[in-house]
Amino acid sequence: MSPYAAGRRRVHRSVATGVPLAVLAALAVAGPAVGAPSGDARDARDARVTGSATLGDIPLGTFSNGLLAGTVADDRGVDLGGIGSDIYPAGRKGEFWTVTDRGPNGQIKVDGEKRRTFPVPGFDPAIVKIRVSGAAVKVLDAIPVTTTAGEPVTGLSNQRARDEAPYTYDARTPLSYNPNGLDTEGIVRAQDGTFWLVDEYGPSLVHVSARGKVLTRYVPEGLRLTGAGYPVVEALPSVLLHRKINRGFEGLALLPGGDLVLAVQSPLSLPDTDAGEESLTTRLLRFSPKKRAVTAEYAYRFDPVGVVDPGEDDTSELKISSVVAVGRDRLLVEERTDKAARLQVVRLSRGADILGDKWDDNTTSPSLEQLADPAASGVPVLRKRLVVDLGKVKGVPGKIEGVARVDRDTLALINDNDFGMTDGTEAFDAQGRLVDSGIETTVTYVRLPRGI
Repeated sequence: MSPYAAGRRRVHRSVATGVPLAVLAALAVAGPAVGAPSGDARDARDARVTGSATLGDIPLGTFSNGLLAGTVADDRGVDLGGIGSDIYPAGRKGEFWTVTDRGPNGQIKVDGEKRRTFPVPGFDPAIVKIRVSGAAVKVLDAIPVTTTAGEPVTGLSNQRARDEAPYTYDARTPLSYNPNGLDTEGIVRAQDGTFWLVDEYGPSLVHVSARGKVLTRYVPEGLRLTGAGYPVVEALPSVLLHRKINRGFEGLALLPGGDLVLAVQSPLSLPDTDAGEESLTTRLLRFSPKKRAVTAEYAYRFDPVGVVDPGEDDTSELKISSVVAVGRDRLLVEERTDKAARLQVVRLSRGADILGDKWDDNTTSPSLEQLADPAASGVPVLRKRLVVDLGKVKGVPGKIEGVARVDRDTLALINDNDFGMTDGTEAFDAQGRLVDSGIETTVTYVRLPRGI
């Protein structure tokens, strides 16, 4: 990415619900292709990369202020990134809806304590429509996520003692908590043009209008989130209050019948942190927009971490980052670490529903997360079938967080580049400008020889 002080074009901006197309045309400069088409065509048994495209440099201040004027006073040299939190087909060939996460953030240790930093605290999460054109990812439109009154929700932490305390880029100055703040992840678009997002803080399911206003935020029973500038409804199981910090909902799928499936990124910390760190069992929830309620819950079992990522031995690195509907009751599930990922297919059968069972009671001992073999204890764990090991596909980047089904044989993958951020005091130079990681946002097409 380009340095903040060199080669950045200044433009006049106006308040708009999307980024002015003229601005996008001027700023969305194509970067070099990453992960060029590869794979051994002689071996039809293997999945292979068939194309790759990269998002060019768009200054984050220009992007954000083009959506909501005055939100970002100083972008500290950060470019638009983080749109790889998820990807969803937009209808036309090569076009997708994506969503940013909460914005540039990192961790710096101060006096032996890790602090969460927000270098651009005015950043507002956005829904971003992109087009893959050759080797370039081009931004077609962007929609800021706002309160009922049209104010930015921001990506700041919600609640003291539950969420990480927010700090400035150098971890020295505390920032204010914001009950509106969203750490947006998965995205789908409903037939009526509205969007559904999931959030890691609550964790939450968020219904957003076609113009970006939060219509309703569904949170776990007992969360007691007050002060938000939009309706908050406690409609999710209270057991979700035990979500691991930064590991709430990340995957979201829209089933053909209209129901949604939400994936808890990692095992719950139930009854404690150690149990969650060591567990291989996480949960999927089925939500009915018509009933405005959770209608089913499923136990999902990760493969051992060394199977997903042969170079990793820490079980807590396992995550579900994407879920995709591939049938009326079938789901493609991404199990990953930051370096590797495997895609599994599961069937959401009625017999696997554990909603309201003892496993939703946080006093049950041992908890679902503590069971070494849930099936042996009578838990109907979802059966799964491996579709592809992306860690073995040459040309697939790390930290894939979004998966979209293009057709029966082709997937579109998108990585989260974390806005070029790294952790530690070296993330910014002496002038407070980003020292970019060099990792770009990339959309990668993968062809599956046997389809799904």
